[in-house]
This record gives sequence, structure tokens and C-alpha cells, in this order.
Amino acid sequence: MFSPNTTANSLKDREVVNVCDGRRIGFVCDFGIDIVTGRICSLIVPGEFKVWHFGKRDDYIIPWDCITRIGDEIILVNVPSLVCERQEKEGKCK
Repeated sequence: MFSPNTTANSLKDREVVNVCDGRRIGFVCDFGIDIVTGRICSLIVPGEFKVWHFGKRDDYIIPWDCITRIGDEIILVNVPSLVCERQEKEGKCK
């Protein structure tokens, strides 16, 4: 899927595209980390600002298992419903 020499820092700022609908979700800004294993368990992409909630935004948290391909500039994900659930809050981070 990607080079074994790939670092977390090199994944930042890559565009994330949903293969289900072709929608550009945004750019990786952060990661969810499993503190027990030290592995990345999700990508975090900033959500759109909400006008009625005074600029509050809900970030998209995309589980690592949803990644289908990591390219040089783009990360393809398979998220059937674009409403990426907050996996970390529910403790589903593997």
C-alpha cells in the first residue's frame, strides 16, 4: 500500500478522496494514535466551518481500515457514508 519508509509526517497535507462518491474530503491535518501500540489508527481531516455554530467544525475521523490506497499526493479512502463517525470516542480504534 505504501513504502515501509513512509513517515507519519509525510502523510500530512495529502489530499483525501472518497472512492465511493469521488468527493474530495480535504487534507490530512492530524492522526489518531493508539497509545498502547503506538500505531496510527485514523486520519483526521478538518471539516467545513459551520456558520450557525460560530465557526465550530467537526473534523472527519477516518479509520485506518478505510484507506484503500496511499499515493504520492492523494490518499484514497472507502467511506460509504461520508459522515465519518467519531471512532475514537466510541473506543473502536484498533
